[in-house]
Amino acid sequence: MNIDMTQDATMKSMLRFALPMILGNLLQQCYNIADTLIVGRVLGPNALAAVGSSFTLMTFLTSILLGLCLGSGAFFSIRFGEGDEKGLKEGICASFVLICSLTIVINVLVFLLLNQIRIFLQVPSEVWAPMRSYLAVIFCGIFATFLYNYFASLLRAVGNSVVPLLFLSVSALLNIALDLWFVIGLKRGVSGAAEATVIAQYVSGLGIALYSLVRVPCLKFKKEELCVRWGCMKEISGFSLLTCVQQSVMNLGILMVQGVVNSFGPTVMAAFAAAVKIDAFAYMPVQDFGNAFSTFIAQNYGAKKTGRIRAGFRGAVIAAVGFSVVISAVVWVFARPLMLLFVKAQETAIIAEGVRYLRIEGAFYCGIGCLFLLYGLYRALGKPGMSVVLTVFSLGTRVVLAYALSAIPAIGVVGIWWAVPIGWALADIVGFGYYAVRHDRLLGNASGRLG
Repeated sequence: MNIDMTQDATMKSMLRFALPMILGNLLQQCYNIADTLIVGRVLGPNALAAVGSSFTLMTFLTSILLGLCLGSGAFFSIRFGEGDEKGLKEGICASFVLICSLTIVINVLVFLLLNQIRIFLQVPSEVWAPMRSYLAVIFCGIFATFLYNYFASLLRAVGNSVVPLLFLSVSALLNIALDLWFVIGLKRGVSGAAEATVIAQYVSGLGIALYSLVRVPCLKFKKEELCVRWGCMKEISGFSLLTCVQQSVMNLGILMVQGVVNSFGPTVMAAFAAAVKIDAFAYMPVQDFGNAFSTFIAQNYGAKKTGRIRAGFRGAVIAAVGFSVVISAVVWVFARPLMLLFVKAQETAIIAEGVRYLRIEGAFYCGIGCLFLLYGLYRALGKPGMSVVLTVFSLGTRVVLAYALSAIPAIGVVGIWWAVPIGWALADIVGFGYYAVRHDRLLGNASGRLG
């Protein structure tokens, strides 16, 4: 079912569109957590540290592809809002060629640079062997990640967030089942966890691609429409590459922080691996709401409905802050029981560090909730460069403070945890301030066609 977000009540259309995205990513986080839970419980702290560090790296690589797809999705949504079927088809051709080519390049590079990755992440020798085994398999799923995210972004751009949910649901359940079989039943260790993930990724990636090619009208191309126009490629690149930069800079910063964390040894690595999964699960709904909000803004920007954009922005901020405050309270209260899901009770040092992380960072989820809305807003208004600026403020602050504060003996690893909410707050101030000063000009661009 497609949702035209230029017609219904603003919050109603956003929430109807966001709900399947939230449910889908909850399932995705469930199978990410299943990897960590099964590995941590069955294979021990070193394996948990290996999979946790690998997860941070894969999040960075996935963010590059996700950024490209989100940028293209914003372009698709604007064309859909304008009713420009020809422009939409041109964008689909150009973006597929661009993103598919970059995916292949990334996949080749990560295999070639595997040993350099260890040096960059400062991985201890006792963790590297299982981590290398895990990465050698998990890298094989990068192309499947591209397929899923590309076609999911296309479907969501035209108002269909249900079908991506269905394919992700099948993938999540399959991944959990295969995790249990490969790790516990077949005793394949961390490689088994990676194999389970890759198989599930290809099921969802190939499945959603096949569905889209068969069932989506805008993918019914005539022979003469199968071409890549340079002007369209340039416009798509403006959306996709800047959004990619924003996503990858954000996760590169996190990857650099992972390097600082690794320098504190396997105990802190394992605590961070478990806590980050809880973190991602906790604020993931507001991240998906930010992506749904971006589609809402882009469709209405294309349809030149600035009143709906203003009303939608106000309502979205209130909803995101309200949700984030509730989740912060839950994480604060249940930090220890949440850590015990991943770590055995006798691992007291790991649990204590994980709880400390969650109670510092988890108290400020409203900061990241607002930041996700700002990313979506500027992407949808054709200003992805502003999202890059906000990311530089957020992650730049986080990385600099993480390195500086953790080097002070009296502060240590706690400085890494405090660097996160400080970075969020600074980026929020810049993002809201820019909108307050320039909103008339930003929304005034809706009176004319982009590009």
